[in-house]
Amino acid sequence: MKLLQKTKTDLMALVACVVVYAVVQGLIMADIIGPFWLLNIVLIGINIILVVSLNLINGFTGQFSIGHAGFMAIGAYFSAVLTVKFQLPFLVAIAGAAFAAGALGFAIGLPTLRLNGDYLAIATLGLGEIIRICILNIQYVGGASGFMGIPRYTDFTWIFAFVVFTVFVIKNFIDSTHGRACISVRENEIAAEAMGVDTTKYKVLAFTIGAAFAGVAGSLFSHYFYIAHPASFTFMKSFDILTMVVLGGLGSITGSITAAFLLTFVSAALASYPEWRMIIYSLLLIILMLYRPQGLFGNKELSLKMFSRWTGGKKHGTAQNN
Repeated sequence: MKLLQKTKTDLMALVACVVVYAVVQGLIMADIIGPFWLLNIVLIGINIILVVSLNLINGFTGQFSIGHAGFMAIGAYFSAVLTVKFQLPFLVAIAGAAFAAGALGFAIGLPTLRLNGDYLAIATLGLGEIIRICILNIQYVGGASGFMGIPRYTDFTWIFAFVVFTVFVIKNFIDSTHGRACISVRENEIAAEAMGVDTTKYKVLAFTIGAAFAGVAGSLFSHYFYIAHPASFTFMKSFDILTMVVLGGLGSITGSITAAFLLTFVSAALASYPEWRMIIYSLLLIILMLYRPQGLFGNKELSLKMFSRWTGGKKHGTAQNN
């Protein structure tokens, strides 16, 4: 019964996604959505993939990684090499980017995820910078000038398809026994280990999956902007992704999607005021953290049940008052 309900919910979500895609694609084809806002829609999609994948590591597994931009860089460069140097199809390049970033995440995760808290944050930050500096000194991929001449294969269809795929995979992973094990690590690692959960295994697993999807985002990024440049993958990019995770709520996929949408939209809306842009952006974040430190949704998910409960409770309260 529970499986049937889950399948029904997934099908309803898929139908809603198809409707949203059809509406937005129609607006793009009718030139109602111009190049500027199309660019920001693409950025929103890339940010959703990055934020949801980092939330799997930081929010659901309880680790503190701030090197996500490094895995995005691996995906961007590796897929560019496959399409430019080896003339492989874009889908193969995306798969290769996911594999390369995931494999590096696995290799890095084995030694570093034995650390906790601030130590893990410093280690992942350092590793992200090591990846960027290494790319900076490899002339085969352009070095400090960046990898130029990348074909633009990414469009709204590719972005939307991989956003839906990312959310679907990570949501179902969290709902599985493996995902529950990751959540148990977040809640109490010592108790989880005492109950027989291999905590290192699940931390590495979450880290690998998160890194793989960051690689996918990097591939989509480089094949939209024609170039992969080391300056696009600094630690500030990792902090931007982390900010969105915290803003949406650690342990909330819908919170991550909302935060990626809001912060990208606010940044775009303030583009006409460059001198005030970062000040307003920072003030909004400070105010939110003062009054809503757990993020917009905390660790809850936005669903139709929340609205039905709210409206039902409101009607019930009105009836009692009458």
